[in-house]
Amino acid sequence: MSAAKPQVLCWQMCDAVHIDPATGKHYLLGCFSNIRARQFPTVHRRMVWFLTLTDAPVGKHTLRVSIGMDMENIKKIIERPFESKSPLHKINLINDMHNLPFQNEGNYVILIEVDGDPILTTNLGVSG
Repeated sequence: MSAAKPQVLCWQMCDAVHIDPATGKHYLLGCFSNIRARQFPTVHRRMVWFLTLTDAPVGKHTLRVSIGMDMENIKKIIERPFESKSPLHKINLINDMHNLPFQNEGNYVILIEVDGDPILTTNLGVSG
């Protein structure tokens, strides 16, 4: 396998993704960058984490996404396989999240890895 790491072209949190059956285009619906809650702990019932990658070496890979209040308290919430047919392809990965718990208000760290290599660290603000 190549030493090249996949590159992130798009990372978006949204309410839903619609794929047009005629064109194959992806429509991201209800994009957001933070969550508001009335009380804590809280559970966010449903959201989609949309990720587009490129430069993935040919072959099978594993996507892992973890979240936590800081890097020392991070927990894996997604681990799924995907395949690259060419490093030139753009790979859209739709991750449907259900009942994601948030114990406290704050900035949650999101770590995205492919085959154990970090490719993006971002955050999700959760406020009251």
